[in-house]
Amino acid sequence: MTGRSFSLQAAIIGFSIRFRGVVIATACLLFFYGLYGLRHASYDVFPEFIPPRVTIQTEAAGFTPEQVETLVSRPMEIALTGLPGIQRVQSTSIQGLSVVNVLFATSTDIYRARQLVGEQMNVVAQQLPAGVHAPTMTPLTSSAGLVLVIGLTSEQQSFMQLRTLADWSLRPRLLALPGVAGVSVFGGERRSLQIQVHPDQLILHHIGLDDVLAAAQEATGIQGAGFIDTPNQRVVLQSDGQALTPESLARTVIVRSDNGAVTLGSIATVTEAPIPAFGAASIEGKTGIVVNIWEQYGANTMAVTREIEAALTDFRPQLQGQGITLHADLFRPANFITTALGNATRALLLGGFLVVVVIFLFLFDLRTAAICCATIPLAILIALSLLETLGVTLNAMTLGGLAIAIGEVVDDAVIGVENVTRRLRENRLLVQPASTARVVLDACVEVRSAVVYATFAVIIVFLPVIALPGLSGRLFAPLATAYVLAVMASLAAAVTVVPALCAWLLATPGEIRREPPLAGWTARAYERLLARLMRHPRFVIGGMILTTLIGFAALPFLESDFIPDFKEGHLIIHMTAVPGTSLEQSLKLGRQVTEKLRQLPEIRSVAQRVGRASLDEDTYGPHTSEFEVDLNQVDGKASRQIDARVRKALDGFVGASFSVSSFLTMRVNETLSGSSSAVAINIIGDDLDVLDIQANNIVRMLHQIHGATDVRIEAPPGVPELAIQLRPADLERWGLRSADVLRSIHTAWQGETVGQIYERSAAFNVMVRLDDASRNDVASVGSLPLHTVHGNYVPLRAVADIYETNGRYQVSHLGAQRTQTVTANVTGRSAQSFVQDARTAIAKNIKLPLGAYVQFTSAAEAESQSRRELFINSGLAAIAVMILLSIITQGWRNLALILVNLPFAFVGGILTIIVSGTTLTLGATVGFVTLFGITLRNSVMMISHFEALVEREDLTWGVTTALRGARDRVVPVLMTSLVTALGLAPLAVDMNAPGREIEGPMAAVILGGLMTSMILNLFVLPILAVKFGNFSENETGVPETLFK
Repeated sequence: MTGRSFSLQAAIIGFSIRFRGVVIATACLLFFYGLYGLRHASYDVFPEFIPPRVTIQTEAAGFTPEQVETLVSRPMEIALTGLPGIQRVQSTSIQGLSVVNVLFATSTDIYRARQLVGEQMNVVAQQLPAGVHAPTMTPLTSSAGLVLVIGLTSEQQSFMQLRTLADWSLRPRLLALPGVAGVSVFGGERRSLQIQVHPDQLILHHIGLDDVLAAAQEATGIQGAGFIDTPNQRVVLQSDGQALTPESLARTVIVRSDNGAVTLGSIATVTEAPIPAFGAASIEGKTGIVVNIWEQYGANTMAVTREIEAALTDFRPQLQGQGITLHADLFRPANFITTALGNATRALLLGGFLVVVVIFLFLFDLRTAAICCATIPLAILIALSLLETLGVTLNAMTLGGLAIAIGEVVDDAVIGVENVTRRLRENRLLVQPASTARVVLDACVEVRSAVVYATFAVIIVFLPVIALPGLSGRLFAPLATAYVLAVMASLAAAVTVVPALCAWLLATPGEIRREPPLAGWTARAYERLLARLMRHPRFVIGGMILTTLIGFAALPFLESDFIPDFKEGHLIIHMTAVPGTSLEQSLKLGRQVTEKLRQLPEIRSVAQRVGRASLDEDTYGPHTSEFEVDLNQVDGKASRQIDARVRKALDGFVGASFSVSSFLTMRVNETLSGSSSAVAINIIGDDLDVLDIQANNIVRMLHQIHGATDVRIEAPPGVPELAIQLRPADLERWGLRSADVLRSIHTAWQGETVGQIYERSAAFNVMVRLDDASRNDVASVGSLPLHTVHGNYVPLRAVADIYETNGRYQVSHLGAQRTQTVTANVTGRSAQSFVQDARTAIAKNIKLPLGAYVQFTSAAEAESQSRRELFINSGLAAIAVMILLSIITQGWRNLALILVNLPFAFVGGILTIIVSGTTLTLGATVGFVTLFGITLRNSVMMISHFEALVEREDLTWGVTTALRGARDRVVPVLMTSLVTALGLAPLAVDMNAPGREIEGPMAAVILGGLMTSMILNLFVLPILAVKFGNFSENETGVPETLFK
């Protein structure tokens, strides 16, 4: 082997042949390490697709939405706006709560972002008014966030007992589990010890609310007693005088007089009662408890689900012993993960089996087939190990990337093995045959240079996918990364493991390896057909041009979409009633909705959440409900029919609007638009009343656009309010301070927490407020007695104007500006075309006042941005590919021959979309990018083989040489195309299966494009090469050793 100039590849291949035992042993170690990593990998449906986000909540009990906006949300927004990396700041102000969401750039370190936000929160906390709690950050959760929804109902336990058990037994146990970030409890009654003051008794005993608050606070307070040091020991003093029961608290003395002591029991009803609720819940129409369990950022959903279910299994006997029914799977996202990954895995296995069959049929030799097949699991497992090292979970996207890489993985091995077997067959017929190692080395080096360049061209083609911005990048970058890693692992195996296995398994001396029957028959039949077609070049080229034109002409008529709806087997229904609707009325309406839904046989369970949980991220009011609708096992096609039937069932309800989506679709929409709907139209300005008017105009206009469903205003006005406006002159007249009056109002209706009582690990608030009769009577508000400094009493109406008015439940901000949002879903057409029509209609019909403007945030906007970035980056990648390919081709004409296949492959993808009736999703667009990479590779190998025949075998370029070269390449091209097609066929055949919503259209595009590109590669490219190719000399000056 001396005397030759070896390239780096030749050196690597030669090393692998010489030390084949070491190479094969190393490959085996990598294989088993990959299996170990696969067993312990993190599984999820999709990668983390939500950008770094920090949510800040601030409680301001009793403050109106407008007050919360001005006093809490706006100062917080101003403090946060200047932080580095911020992309969007949104806030929602409702009665008693401010929620500010801060979205950062994708590259931002989430932990550093939380640290920066925390520093600003500490500054703002010092500026907040009295009565407002310190801001807090919500726990850091994953993209999907919700890991399990469970419920509790009971015929034996009261709602207060159920809620106490959920808050103080179940919730702490769940929070202690690894991977659990938060637990939100809806419904039930939160226990408290309440002093419900009777206003007439205050007047009778000449006592003010301040006196009641002071007495209650002292009675429930705790003081440390200290210790006593004796000469020999220290004795700890334990003093216990806290009032822990209604009876003991009622005996607390407020004042003493000649007529005796006035106690809390004298002027109030002291009892255990529920804290005024923010939310409620029902399961199958029966009032109960619903618990949302959230997973930590980066947690393994499957592992966390198993941990939770194991804890619930241990907890179930305790519940059963108390007559409590546990509904353990109202929503279990792990079901979709299992189904989606199961479908993807089965598709990979079935595709792999078909690949093995094709390889064996064409090679017709167990040893050569074994060599080719061995590289598939090895490259895939190495790629999985690298993905795990990079922190990428095993999900539907990474599996999709591995699936579309199977063709290249096999092709790397097939090209080498097929050439080795052909050269061994020729060598054995020589009078003085060379050694097997010599032949294997020369055969591998002969084809490997072109393969290397083609592989790097494919990798360059995929770089724009990795560079996609926003949500699309976070979804598709793992797919492209998995593909690139698998191809690189395959290339590494092709220059090391394949030569080693060939030298080991194909080294039988004296054996003449015959041409495989199917490969030989295919090559001969193909050569005859190609020879006939070469007699009619104009007919062939004209047909190609006509087909290409037809395909491109159909492009404008394709409906496009960003992300398809996911077939999760679970629906989320948002119900919005008239603003001001009570919790009880929402539950009543929810029972009617549940009853109607349960008539559909496909529905397994229905659970309703009304309003919000304490310190929950959502800011829903009592008029808003979410229904968790779990479906029985259905296929993807039936899932669409169920959506339609559910919408039809909801049409009959008057006084409420509905929105239907799946959980993941809702999370994606929230990421794109800040709303759970597919399209969000933000009307931004200063005057909320003007924004409301324009929002109603837009709603009426959207109803007239085809495809609009679930159209609603996100924060409609009209919440009934009772305004209390203090009169300064009358306050002065009676000697009252406004702060004292406002505190009395707050205590009477919001309730003032004066302490806590403790029972083992549980803590319950002690509250002072008015009795229910006075508190729930609108007419008695003006009768609230106010205690003056002179010991007199005046009613509230004497110092304040009290009148009924309409307010709003929430005030929303986007970018620190007031916003009213109109949301809609789209059915029967693409969101992009719908948004275009909506833009046109708004520009034509909606006249906005000075300072107000409309902003669209939707999937359509993200789709346009992603496609634009993909096209621009793909153009840059195309330039890089052409520069790379120009190195190994003889002149621009041969380079043009390689590139001419791209539009023909594009046409195949377009025709597939039309025939399958799907839309041009972003997944399908990525499929085109993938298709171009595969097509380039086949074209490069064909043209490079033509050049090799002329340069190394001194053949004269013409029809005969073209037929010879095409015949040599027909089996590798057919095998590559069929292997890739069969590997993807299981994904493409049933695109509606759960988990294939993105990969299915992508696989279909690749499949269709492969068929047309294979036809061009085999039947058109040789004809074009004869007519236009330049294979007479090496114009680029590249030495022949580059191809050795």
